[in-house]
Amino acid sequence: MKNYLEQLHYILDKGVIRSDRTGVGTISCFGLQTRYNMQDGFPAITTRKLAWKTMCSELLWFISGSGNINDLKSIYRYNTIWDANYNDYLDRRKTSNGFKDGDGDMGRIYGTQWRHWRTADGREIDQLQDAIDLIRTNPDSRRIIVNAWHPGENHPDQVALPPCHCMFQFYVAGNKLSLHMYQRSCDMFLGVPFNIASYSLLLHMIAFITHLEAHEFVHTLGDAHIYLDAVDQVKRQLSREPLAPPTLQIQDRGQSGIDDFVLDDLKLLNYQALEPIKANMAV
Repeated sequence: MKNYLEQLHYILDKGVIRSDRTGVGTISCFGLQTRYNMQDGFPAITTRKLAWKTMCSELLWFISGSGNINDLKSIYRYNTIWDANYNDYLDRRKTSNGFKDGDGDMGRIYGTQWRHWRTADGREIDQLQDAIDLIRTNPDSRRIIVNAWHPGENHPDQVALPPCHCMFQFYVAGNKLSLHMYQRSCDMFLGVPFNIASYSLLLHMIAFITHLEAHEFVHTLGDAHIYLDAVDQVKRQLSREPLAPPTLQIQDRGQSGIDDFVLDDLKLLNYQALEPIKANMAV
């Protein structure tokens, strides 16, 4: 994770002060990229603790195709990372006709777009399953893409939060599988370590069911920012030396499809991290 820490240094040194939707303000750079080789160990942050089960349960929720926060909590009831966005969404929609206050619906966010993309003629496309099928049947394809950004379904009244990590593409070379994700908006302190771990885990899970070797997660960042009220926390994190990376273990129960995984299948071995550093999430 040294490359992630180097990005934090770069933003503090080269970034510009910008206003933002939340009103907090950021230090921001545009257009960064990092590669994480899975042979170097699983890229879990060690300069503070990664909430592993929270991250895994969110990914499993996306994979399920749900946009309902209650389904997330049924996977892991202690997952609260979407609570603030959900509550903000409720406040924005209190006067909307037909809206059931507190029913858990967050709109057509990540998982819904991954698994139930709506076409103009009323069909639904399971983009994630189509990508897995292409990896198996046409691995040289340059169209193994999943897109979460749907311009017709991103209005503030329609979703709790428009997708930040908005599209990803798979690449097969020999027996090696890589994943490249583009992220339009990148909260470098709170969000990005989650995103790195989540998409690296997704890479491993799909490599597992397609009998390939997980190779590289390539992360391209659009607006990469540090919120102004988290600058001291970032500096504190940068004063720490990273520890050795852990190893991912996926329990082999004969899973053959992406929907076959459960939370207890996914474990980090030899994970050591320094104590947490807390910061406010901007909503």
